[in-house]
Amino acid sequence: MRTNYHTHTTRCMHARGTDEEFVLSAIQGGYDVLGFSDHTPWKYRSDFVAGMRMLPDELPDYVESITALREKYRDQIQIKIGLECEYFPDYLYWLKEQIKCYHIDYAIFGNHYYHTDEKFPYFGSHTRNRDMLDLYEESAIEGMESGLFCYLAHPDLFMRSYPQFDHHCTAISRHICRAAARLHIPLEYNIGRWYFGETEENNRLTYPTPAFWKIAANEGCTAIIGLDAHDYRELADPRGYLKAQNDLKAYGIPVITTLPTGR
Repeated sequence: MRTNYHTHTTRCMHARGTDEEFVLSAIQGGYDVLGFSDHTPWKYRSDFVAGMRMLPDELPDYVESITALREKYRDQIQIKIGLECEYFPDYLYWLKEQIKCYHIDYAIFGNHYYHTDEKFPYFGSHTRNRDMLDLYEESAIEGMESGLFCYLAHPDLFMRSYPQFDHHCTAISRHICRAAARLHIPLEYNIGRWYFGETEENNRLTYPTPAFWKIAANEGCTAIIGLDAHDYRELADPRGYLKAQNDLKAYGIPVITTLPTGR
């Protein structure tokens, strides 16, 4: 089966295409399952407004739109409704209420910020020292241990800004991978940067990072392939997905195509 559970919509303010265009592109690309997992809203206790996620009052429309598309295309593709969420301890109760209220199928763990984006910077562009690496590790393991998430998205996100994969990266990667294996949580082999043209060939350190995935293989992790699609056209292009399959086969990491149950 060809599946992608990591798909965004324009509600996050940095994606391109209508909800239906994403579905049609996935059908064209030969996907059996398409999961929408746009950046979750948070009901902050402050007046902070994030610039990369939907607002709480947009959640009903998100669910309604994807539900309608699931019915419309039910004979051509299986569609699931999810959210990409951070581990924000002070706001998890509210999030769990929304997941229950709107019958969200699943939540994936995008470890973008330490505990809240109201005051902590984005790991993807500010992890430049050991202290930030330690916070990334702490948040990643706490989030996985929360039991809320079905998999850890782009687990090597810190390499978008960390200068080189050094022994500190090795240590936190090993700890994250061991926790994932212990908790039976797949790690996402995220190929979103590939579609953006950001690869090691043009001297940009990004993910997926080979050194991280060698550790994941040694620690007995499983992987799930995620496009992290922000442009509907990415779903129609099979090259990234096929590359991910070949990469993971070379690492010897088992690939799963269905979301873990019981989470």
